[in-house]
Amino acid sequence: MASDAMTTFQFIPYTAHPLLSPYIAKMYVFESSGRLPAEDKKLIVPNANFKLTYTWSNGIVAHVGEKTYIQHENKLSLTGLIDSPVNLDPEEDVQTGTIIIEFNPIGAYRFFHFSYAHVKNQIVELSDLIGHQAEDLESQLAEAGNLDMKLQILQHFLIRQLEKSASDPIYDFCIQRISDSKGLITVSELEKKTGYSARWLNKKFTEHLGTGPKNLSEIIRFKEFYQVYSSGLKLQKLKGSMYEFYYDQSHFIRAFKRFTGFIPTDLQGSPNELAIRHYTS
Repeated sequence: MASDAMTTFQFIPYTAHPLLSPYIAKMYVFESSGRLPAEDKKLIVPNANFKLTYTWSNGIVAHVGEKTYIQHENKLSLTGLIDSPVNLDPEEDVQTGTIIIEFNPIGAYRFFHFSYAHVKNQIVELSDLIGHQAEDLESQLAEAGNLDMKLQILQHFLIRQLEKSASDPIYDFCIQRISDSKGLITVSELEKKTGYSARWLNKKFTEHLGTGPKNLSEIIRFKEFYQVYSSGLKLQKLKGSMYEFYYDQSHFIRAFKRFTGFIPTDLQGSPNELAIRHYTS
């Protein structure tokens, strides 16, 4: 059994197939020699991406708010849009291997067809969402001889899903504007640029994303700050970035606590290697 002192883990990036790359923020393998050190926060900070996860060795336990989810070995799960901190750890204190494909906000609705409001802040077994199709895919993945074959099978499945879908130009336009503005564009500005009302836009976003454009902008705005924060700079050196995205210090602290569960000084003084490596991988 692995011990805390000896636990090692890594995120190994992979390049997505060119047909998938416009919709995939990143694809990687998480490997760990056991459970993460007890003192680590084991924190995953929201980044506005959906996650398709396949654990081929061991399982993963995730805490989202007050709910606990267990992804067992050789199962596929889909994580909806998360707007609260998540804590992760391997299920057992043994070698763990997990494939994670993160879809950007413009991507998920192109692959899976249901209301994304139903999976917001939840981790759901894919078989509960798409039935036998997921179970067949899990069987293929379990039988695949090596990691490269598993990645190939998953991507071929996603390409077939993509071929069945059509784009939603207004939604895609709004997502691109939010991304380009680093979360600083307002819903009023989106109304002016598209000619659609805030109510219509919220309905469209809820269907494809699980939340409205305002909440997505807040997540992306924090993501932009947290990427700088994850580089290791001390808080006093981050004031320029803070005021780029937030009105004042209290506005920033509220957002920081919402998305991490901590105030900035408490988190920076604690081991948080999982969150940092996840953001910088």
